[in-house]
Amino acid sequence: MTAFPEFEVVPAVDMQDGEVVQLVQGERGTEKTYGDPVEAAREWVDRGAETLHLVDLDGAFDGERANADAVERIREAVDVSVQLGGGIRTADDAIGLLDRGVDRVILGTAAVENPEIVAEISAAYPGSVTVSLDAKDGEVVVSGWTEGTGLDPAEAAARYEELGAGAILFTDVDVEGRLAGVQTDRVRAVVEAVEIPVVASGGVATLDDVAALRDAGAAAVVVGTALYEGEFTLEAANSI
Repeated sequence: MTAFPEFEVVPAVDMQDGEVVQLVQGERGTEKTYGDPVEAAREWVDRGAETLHLVDLDGAFDGERANADAVERIREAVDVSVQLGGGIRTADDAIGLLDRGVDRVILGTAAVENPEIVAEISAAYPGSVTVSLDAKDGEVVVSGWTEGTGLDPAEAAARYEELGAGAILFTDVDVEGRLAGVQTDRVRAVVEAVEIPVVASGGVATLDDVAALRDAGAAAVVVGTALYEGEFTLEAANSI
């Protein structure tokens, strides 16, 4: 099934040490905490979320998933689509999560280091892989946004589509977590490179930012800090 047949605003539930956090530009030490992940997940679903974006930040930084228990509790607590990233390094890891009811797995570092992993997982679960392309200064970065790869996001997106990716998650690290607005030209370049859905993330501060990303062709927008800080409501974002 195609991800995001209609435009969606997707709340982020980023987890570190068992708590919901938001980081500024993905840097450890900048986090602000927002309580229990399960409570946050329930609240977003109550407010109309149809998809939840879960990230194990400990897994993203350290390569091993450290918030698996929280993810499992969220999956049991809500009845919406769940996509999960952070610390998923092997095809077996991903397929195990899909077997247990995660709807889509998000691969970043693993997909860059071993592109064929996308094809391997997609053969078992077609359309289930979202490849995360996080860009800093126009370059794809990995390992918790700490290492450059030399890859152009649009070119990389097209390559992963050929390998069977069901969607692309494009995060603009330069504006991530800053409530400073979005850079739609970067999103549009990725959208124009592929036929599969592109999910945009990073920099959303206002409802106008949400609308701008939608108009740039994004199939969905992941929002974290702006929702947690009350810059706008999920209900308002879903009604634009």
